[in-house]
Amino acid sequence: MLNVSEQPLQFLPSRTSDRLLQPFWDYLLLHHLPLISSPFFPILLAFSSYFFFSIPFAILDVLGERVPLFHQYKIQTDRKPTLGMMAKSFSTAVYNHIFFVLPAVIISMFFLSPPALPPQAPTLYELFVDGLAVLLLFDTQYYIWHFTHHKHPQLYRWIHAIHHEYIAPFSWSTEHLSIPELMTVGLWSNQDPILLRCHPLTTWSVTVFSLWMSVEDHIGYDLPWALNHLVPFGLLGGAPAHDMHHQKPNSNFAPFFSHWDRIFGTAVPLKKKNDKR
Repeated sequence: MLNVSEQPLQFLPSRTSDRLLQPFWDYLLLHHLPLISSPFFPILLAFSSYFFFSIPFAILDVLGERVPLFHQYKIQTDRKPTLGMMAKSFSTAVYNHIFFVLPAVIISMFFLSPPALPPQAPTLYELFVDGLAVLLLFDTQYYIWHFTHHKHPQLYRWIHAIHHEYIAPFSWSTEHLSIPELMTVGLWSNQDPILLRCHPLTTWSVTVFSLWMSVEDHIGYDLPWALNHLVPFGLLGGAPAHDMHHQKPNSNFAPFFSHWDRIFGTAVPLKKKNDKR
């Protein structure tokens, strides 16, 4: 069980000037302390985010052309995920979490001291700046890892190739990963916020937001209201960039942002014609 603090728990009065999140943080500490202090909470939060974010897009894939409002934005219109493909990706994610992620958490409980839950909430500024720093750090780590695995045939074959089983990604394929890749991503996701000394609420917010971005990258739809269109200057790659990566695997290695691909010349824009390779 995580420590709330070294002193008795005291709920702080809300100061609207800089602690708008304090009432919400007090509520979590008062009513959900056993849940949020559990070492299994980050896994539950991450997997449930993946599950619930994927469902609407899985329904769209099943309905297909019967929902023309959304189907018009389908990137690879000639490739539709089957129920069998969806079930395979989802069952892979479940298997990996049950037989590898959960045991890793249990083992870590014997070696790592649980961090304290502070009584004070982060400011909105702290949540935004620290959260952005975590995303940028992860984006850098994964770009290097991703680029290396595509350039090294053995690494690609044994570790990353499973994620490229499908040329046209879909929401459930977000976590269609090998165990080494999943554990590497999980390590960064857990250790980066600790390294940057983030508040637990910031860490959890980043977890949910990054899972949304990851699922959105894999949906296979170039939706006009997606984050890559809402964030200006093409700072985010989104579904078009990652869909193009699955079509042309030596391009668009960054998971979220576009700056590393632009700097190193690996950015390839989406071409809206179907690749029949």
